[in-house]
Amino acid sequence: MNIFEVADEHLFSGDELYAVLEGEKRRLRLAIEAYEGAKLLNTPPADLATYFAQKFALEPARLQREAISVTKEESRVDVSLDNGRFISDRSRPFYIPASLITFHVPFVGDPHLFTMRPSSITTTLPTGAIVRNELQIAYHATPEAEAQAVKTKFESDLAQVASYLEWVERDVEAFNATLERTAREVIDARRTRLLQSQDLVASLGFPLKHRVDAPATFAVPDVRRKVVPAPPQASSKPFVPEPALAIEQYESILDIIRNMVHVMEQSPRAFETMGEEDLRTHFLVQLNGQFEGRATGETFNYDGKTDILIREEGRNIFIAECKFWDGPKSLQAAIDQVLGYASWRDTKLAIVAFNRQAGFTDVLAKIPEAIQSHANFKKDFAQLAESDFRAVLRNRDDEARELILTVLAFDVPCDRTAKGASGSVSRGKKAKKK
Repeated sequence: MNIFEVADEHLFSGDELYAVLEGEKRRLRLAIEAYEGAKLLNTPPADLATYFAQKFALEPARLQREAISVTKEESRVDVSLDNGRFISDRSRPFYIPASLITFHVPFVGDPHLFTMRPSSITTTLPTGAIVRNELQIAYHATPEAEAQAVKTKFESDLAQVASYLEWVERDVEAFNATLERTAREVIDARRTRLLQSQDLVASLGFPLKHRVDAPATFAVPDVRRKVVPAPPQASSKPFVPEPALAIEQYESILDIIRNMVHVMEQSPRAFETMGEEDLRTHFLVQLNGQFEGRATGETFNYDGKTDILIREEGRNIFIAECKFWDGPKSLQAAIDQVLGYASWRDTKLAIVAFNRQAGFTDVLAKIPEAIQSHANFKKDFAQLAESDFRAVLRNRDDEARELILTVLAFDVPCDRTAKGASGSVSRGKKAKKK
């Protein structure tokens, strides 16, 4: 025997990995329970769940085989147990000159994972030493040992380590995949307890009331209601619930806009030469006809003037911008514009994109990328219908605040002989016939 393994520790022989991972989940739960209550309430639950999942996720250890290096130094090795050698007294060590050959294998990931037992194991454990982020496997080689024999022995031992790391990675990835869901469950439960203890709710909706004198000629079932915000309950706690437009009411407002476009489609010649301002006015007429609230146009709000703004008791509950489609950049500019109008309290937004160019199908195909590539796009992009798109955006000045944006694209009637038929109709001006 000319190659002797250095008596390093056995790898993957410590605590069961499953027990360690369950302990990490307990730590995650305790961390959420200890998180400052006001911050927890003022942070979107999904963002907080992602934060905790990333904080407690483990990084599997992966060997960097391409960076393996070898060192060699003079040493001695005890061969008293080598029966192939003539040794008169085997009761004590018998040393001969040898080379200490150490293979250095860098890795990325958590070094502690080399000490834990995965769910799958074999009857023999690999050996080696973990020195910071490096696995070291060493051998004593006598002068008779061939270099290829040493290399073959190393490759066999490294393959065993790699198998164990694959089992560890499988267990770790399964653990990581559950963290966000676990965190969200604990966050939601604690939010509920905190709100109950303060006698609060997460947000205060705007119940809508039927308007008895709404015109029957323009009807959307169950949308003729008044937006009546309920004031938040008095509280000395840092978290104060904000009035919010319920998603059902948001959809009702969008339905009014959609139905107005259907009217345009049924009477195309009445609308074919209208510019943005005139088209917007028709939407405002219908919104004011369906709500007892205040739908206004060109209203100063925060950092500019928005096209359509519904306000109740001094609070903005809906902001919309009307724009002619002139390519993806024009839509992104409209998103910038409506975000500029949105204050910290505004959470429901819309863009009404009028198309007067040829090829409406191509226009619809370009909208998703234009939305998702915007700098403030956050998550949850969805195509609600053939020409309706929705996403969650970040507030321009506060990333913790989320805004829902719906883009409604319409192929509006067009007089091809009018200026601006290509989409360049200027804001607030009618296009003139030649």
